[in-house]
Amino acid sequence: MKNTDIFGATVPDSRIAREITQLVRDTESDVLFHHSTRVYFWGALTGKRNGLTFDPELLYAAAMFHDIGITQVYHESQLRFEVDGANAARGFLRGHGIPEGDVEKVWLAIALHTTPGIPEHMHPEICLVQAGAGMDMAGRNYDRFTDEEREAVITAYPRSDDFGNEVIEAFYQGLKHRPDSTFGTFNDDFLAYKDPKFQRGNLCSIILGSRWGR
Repeated sequence: MKNTDIFGATVPDSRIAREITQLVRDTESDVLFHHSTRVYFWGALTGKRNGLTFDPELLYAAAMFHDIGITQVYHESQLRFEVDGANAARGFLRGHGIPEGDVEKVWLAIALHTTPGIPEHMHPEICLVQAGAGMDMAGRNYDRFTDEEREAVITAYPRSDDFGNEVIEAFYQGLKHRPDSTFGTFNDDFLAYKDPKFQRGNLCSIILGSRWGR
């Protein structure tokens, strides 16, 4: 049984949370499932440390759905993967009668989790998903967690020594069929890293080459 209580950060014990866990577990690889769960714990621990008031169930829903858009289910989509994940969470939560205001928080938390400089000025559930994802992907604010907190989360939801390459591959597979959706985001880094033929979009060239000309 996985540890669902880590230094006071707890996975909600509700029917909705259990259904989310099962849905995501059935959809995502071990790499993404464990990553998503760690995102929840890093976010919840950050919220507790900073004295933020947040709804654990909404935060859990957003964290668990935040990368579902790069799974095989969406390999025909041309939307940004964040929007696919946000839409999936919205459909799930609406189907469970969650109030629209709370659904909107989860949608925004997922849709904006790769957008720097905005989530931190919004509802706690929104900023904490980005904070959790940043910690797990790039070690952002690593030193603000204690050794004991980091060890407890990693022990419960392992992060392999090759996590970097595993997650890069997962994102590449989830984005390579929709390269245009990465324009203006750092998601094009995954494509550029894995595919030497990939050409990044350039806004200046687009402006100068538009029908408006120079």
